[in-house]
Amino acid sequence: MSVVFLPYSFTRSVSFCQVFRSQLSISSVSDQDAYRAGLQPVSQWKAYGLNGYPGFIFIPNPFLPGCQRHWVKQCLKLYPQKPNVCNLDLHMAPEETTDLWGQSKEQLRRKGSGKKEPRSLLEKLRWVTLGYHYNWDTKKYSANHHTPFPLDLAFLSEQVARACGFRGFQAQAGILNYYHFDSSLGIHVDESELDHSQPLLSFSFGQSSIFLLGGLKREEAPTAMFMHSGDIMVMSGFSRLLYHAVPRVLPNPEGTALPSCLDQALSSDLPVGSVIEHSSEEDWQVCAKYLQSSRINMTIRQVLSEGQKFPEESGTNAKGQAPSEDSHHQENSRVKRHKPNKDS
Repeated sequence: MSVVFLPYSFTRSVSFCQVFRSQLSISSVSDQDAYRAGLQPVSQWKAYGLNGYPGFIFIPNPFLPGCQRHWVKQCLKLYPQKPNVCNLDLHMAPEETTDLWGQSKEQLRRKGSGKKEPRSLLEKLRWVTLGYHYNWDTKKYSANHHTPFPLDLAFLSEQVARACGFRGFQAQAGILNYYHFDSSLGIHVDESELDHSQPLLSFSFGQSSIFLLGGLKREEAPTAMFMHSGDIMVMSGFSRLLYHAVPRVLPNPEGTALPSCLDQALSSDLPVGSVIEHSSEEDWQVCAKYLQSSRINMTIRQVLSEGQKFPEESGTNAKGQAPSEDSHHQENSRVKRHKPNKDS
């Protein structure tokens, strides 16, 4: 396994000889649209690529101060709501998973450092699907299992894609992963989308992680790098179908309960048309307590190209879910941690 060093998030993880500055399409995103998405102007972003991985782009935290909080709150409070789908639907009645936030917030707010305390429902959350809902049994999407994709997340994703040269990107499906310090994500490739010409976008919030970027075959040795709160990864072109994994979640390197970028308050002066919303102090206290031992990752994809349709299939359960809660995440697994997991 090779190890790479990049400025900021890649520090101590990737060798400098492999790294180069990636060019962004600054004119494709107006400063106003960047602000509306909670992002710095693209001219202020730093972006990096890796030799041997064409199409892979790493963008260290380009978010404006306080704006990460919006996406954390959405992932915990709004996006798990019905009609979206989550792992808890596998073994709980629909009425029991209607309001995970409401059922968890007081328990989370009072939570101490004791490991033996019962977990809230939010702490049992492992994944949520948006838009075209991924079928974990068939490893496919279908026209029959689709709900509206969140408009704010679509806007954010489309600005990032445009900045990376993908002006026509449409956010059609999302998989949100919720990690704790004992969680991992096995090696897999995201190939179920019918359109591979558009990028896979990955957004990370909360605690840090090790990310492994492999090759076109499982057995190819991966390159390791760190992912910190606010970092964005784009996998496109050759890198769109590379194997990858998250073998470990780590405390943020600053040594504090939360990374300093999450301590920053949101400006009271939001631009007209901003998709970012202010969070109440009460809501943020719940989010902050959750993130002290957790990491949230949003991966956004385009499933179909313009005008493309799903092939007709017979005998398929369009709303099939994962065969087990642990088919996507691996937890408490110190043995065979890097062995292949089910594809996501």
